[in-house]
This record gives sequence, C-alpha cells and structure tokens, in this order.
Amino acid sequence: MADLSVKICGIDFKNPIIPASGVFGYGHEYEELFSLDRLGGIATKGTTLNLRKGNLAPRIAETPAGMLNSVGLQNPGIDHFINVDLPYLLTKDVVILANIAGSTPDECAEAAGKLDKTDVHMIELNISCPNVKQGGAAFGTSCEMAAEVTEKVRKATKKPLVVKLSPNVTSITDIAKAVESAGADAVSLINTLLGMRIDVDTGRPILKNNVGGLSGPAVFPVAVRMVWQVANAVKIPVIGMGGVSSGRDAIELMMAGASAVQVGAAIFTDPYAPVKIIDEMNEILDSRNISSVGEIIGAVKPW
Repeated sequence: MADLSVKICGIDFKNPIIPASGVFGYGHEYEELFSLDRLGGIATKGTTLNLRKGNLAPRIAETPAGMLNSVGLQNPGIDHFINVDLPYLLTKDVVILANIAGSTPDECAEAAGKLDKTDVHMIELNISCPNVKQGGAAFGTSCEMAAEVTEKVRKATKKPLVVKLSPNVTSITDIAKAVESAGADAVSLINTLLGMRIDVDTGRPILKNNVGGLSGPAVFPVAVRMVWQVANAVKIPVIGMGGVSSGRDAIELMMAGASAVQVGAAIFTDPYAPVKIIDEMNEILDSRNISSVGEIIGAVKPW
C-alpha cells in the first residue's frame, strides 16, 4: 500500500482526506458507520462566537450534478463546541480543523482566541461570511477585507491557521496572496459558488434566502483550476475541495497542487465516501507503482 501520509503546517495527517466543514457535523453520527480514526482529518461544522439558529427553510435545493444550500451557519456557538464537542473529537486519532466564522473581524478573532487555549490541532477561518461592518460584503471578496480578518485572527492564536477562500471573486490568486501576507499558514479552497433556483410554478426562488452555495460534482473543474492557480501563486500549503467524489478526483486535485483534500457534498449521497476515496487512492497509486502520495502533489504538466 502507498504511503498516504502528508504534513501540513507541521501537523502530520495519516492520509490527505478530510470531511469538509458543514457536511460532517462534529463526527458523532458518522462514528456509527466507520471509525473516525480512518480519516486524515475532520473540518468541523462552521462555528461562530455565539449560537446561531441559521436561515429559514427551505434552505436546501437540488441542482444538476450538485446542490444549493443556505443553512446559514446554524451552530451552538464556540463555548459549546469547546466544552462538549471538541473533547470527544480529541479522543480520536485524527487531525481536527476547527472551522470558525463571524460577522466582524473581532468576532472571528475572539473565537480563535478561545480555541487557542484548547488542544485543537488547526483553525480553519471561513472568509465567505458577510462582514456587517462593510455593508454585508463577504470578507473573502476583497484583498483588503480578507487580509484584515486574517491578520486579526493571526494575532489571536498561535495555532496553525488555514484560511478558506471564496470562489466568488475576480482573482482568487490575489486573495490567496493577501491572506498569505497577513499571516495565514495555509489556504483551503474552494468554498461554494453562489447560485440560485426558481420554482417555475410559484415564480419564487426555491431557497427562502433566494440564493445559496452551489456544491457537488458540477463545481469540480472550477476547483481544479483555482487550486492550480493558487498553488502556483503562494508558498503556503493548499488544501483542495469542491465536488470531489472519488479517489481519482482527489488525486487530480493533488496533482493540481493540493497537499490534502476535503470531501463535502459527496458525503450526502454516500456517507462512506471519505473512506472509499482513501481506498481508491491507494488502489490507483499502487497500480502505478507510486510509493508515496507526496509524489503526486503539484505533478501536473501544463502544456
């Protein structure tokens, strides 16, 4: 079997597969299906400083080759996560990436500061959230706002900081370079693409929030392109995600430059997807006599 281990920001992962934030909760339900120890890491449900009830329903809609969601970061708040969910996760032999979000840079920094006092392995900062101090524009849509929130969170914690990038921008490489300069230790991408569905019978959007985040196989080529661009623009590690549903997909993202791969919407169609992807990666690498997954990172040969 190939060596699937990778190292990111000084943290050892037994394999590069990580269930993405928002699809895996805090791991409790999936423990009934397979051991969490089989995973390389877990990106936890996006957690905010205070409890959030999320958006009104309907907040999920099917799309061709994917899905839209507008859940709205429903979560119990950072204190509940630290006191109830994190201790359970830390008993598992798996890297924990605590995903955080907020409405202001100060909220994000305060949440990170609380996590800094715990044994969580890494912090993943979601900058696709609206910045209420900037008229509701997402942090991740401008270099200035992305750098500001990254810098504040960087000052609040010594934990390895992964910044999760939004694809809803003109130049994702500029955003990546901005957060790198502001202190990010790694970046993860892509978050969901903004989309919309309309019920032709009622004339109303299917989602109560009108628009939502598109995920699933439909976004995979966009993810590959953006991971490749960012990996060639920054010196920090890249964690890839976006429409991954097979071991072959994961290898493709790693060839584009990702050091690890998050799996999202595929888990909704097959809850065993992460462990199947790990096994498929092993089979593919073995069939090609590749002894270590590290050999394929950034191995694409552009024309």
